[in-house]
Amino acid sequence: MAEIRNYTMNFGPQHPSAHGVLRLVLEMDGEVIERADPHIGLLHRATEKLAESKPYIQSIPYMDRLDYVSMMCNEHGYVLAMEKLLGIEPPLRAQYIRVMFDEITRVLNHLLWLGAHALDIGAMTVFLYCFREREDLLDCYEAVSGARMHAAYYRPGGVYRDLPGSMPGYQASKWHNQKQVDELNTNRQGSLLDFIEDFTRRFPGYVDEYETLLTDNRIWKQRTVGIGVVTPERALQMGFTGSMLRGSGVEWDLRKKQPYEVYDRLQFDVPVGVEGDCYDRYLVRVEEMRQSNRIIIQCVDWLRKNPGPVMVDNHKIASPSRMEMKGDMEALIHHFKLFTEGFCLPEGEAYAAVEHPKGEFGVYLVSDGANKPYRMKIRAPGYAHIAGLDEMVRGHMIADVVAIIGTQDIVFGEVDR
Repeated sequence: MAEIRNYTMNFGPQHPSAHGVLRLVLEMDGEVIERADPHIGLLHRATEKLAESKPYIQSIPYMDRLDYVSMMCNEHGYVLAMEKLLGIEPPLRAQYIRVMFDEITRVLNHLLWLGAHALDIGAMTVFLYCFREREDLLDCYEAVSGARMHAAYYRPGGVYRDLPGSMPGYQASKWHNQKQVDELNTNRQGSLLDFIEDFTRRFPGYVDEYETLLTDNRIWKQRTVGIGVVTPERALQMGFTGSMLRGSGVEWDLRKKQPYEVYDRLQFDVPVGVEGDCYDRYLVRVEEMRQSNRIIIQCVDWLRKNPGPVMVDNHKIASPSRMEMKGDMEALIHHFKLFTEGFCLPEGEAYAAVEHPKGEFGVYLVSDGANKPYRMKIRAPGYAHIAGLDEMVRGHMIADVVAIIGTQDIVFGEVDR
């Protein structure tokens, strides 16, 4: 009879499937996992501490770097907490722009998740497909903020600027001749909204392509069905949120249950799983992409018909325009004060949460009346999911650990904040 040996094994922190700096210590009986001990803190961003030494507005770019796949959704949580303390509400157009970009961000996040998850399990093509669509959406980020990833586009009181009237196009170079460039620019002739509308028309067909590759694929189902099952009761007890909770059959979505911005005006459905395994969570996220597409279409329609301001008209919080600043002493003083010391939030505390692509992302701000937070605490969804990793992998094989880390959709920027 073969001798059974128990191993203790390191999975990561530089494992290609660890999705960041996760060090997972596995105690194994042969190839079966008896215990998993996730070690975090290797990235150690210190975002919450850094925020205490900076004026409020200067911490917005730090939010982009938390979960660096869901940039604008992180900003949204932080900006909402500030607005709660200030007691202000952004103009309606700004709210629609925020919701539209939140959903674009959700699609961006799920595309990267799907590509990376499939790649971990052994499906190469999906990764290439997903990045083809991400390219278009990152161009939308670049059009409004000038950056493809770390946008710093949201502001307390609205957004940094209105949507551009023209979409930047490609130019001829030694890599692309004029004919190729004209072809690439066919859907970039109009405004940003035209470009996004064109994308929403094409996108459902792309999602169908991913589903053709995976949903009924025998190997995909063997690797995900019945793996990492979490019951609805356990999911709630462990603090799971987002697709991890909905995949277990709990219909909880902050956009429906605690609507913020204009979500209560929009039509969309909340997909829910049945089994609570990796396959159900995959189906939930794929359907979420379709629902996000629906929301984006509704926002584009509304934004076309309703021009208006995208920032509150309060110069204690929002910077005056360049034109005002050059001609009015009062505006110049406001501008100078805003960019040297920022604004002060009234004394108190506020918690604001958004339905982030990975779950409930909350920001808890404590203000002592100064121009920087006294304390900031971030409620990152991935942190609770990592804590449930031990329970999810017990009794599974080592190959299933990769599938379970993939289904959790973990990004370490927010875990080691």
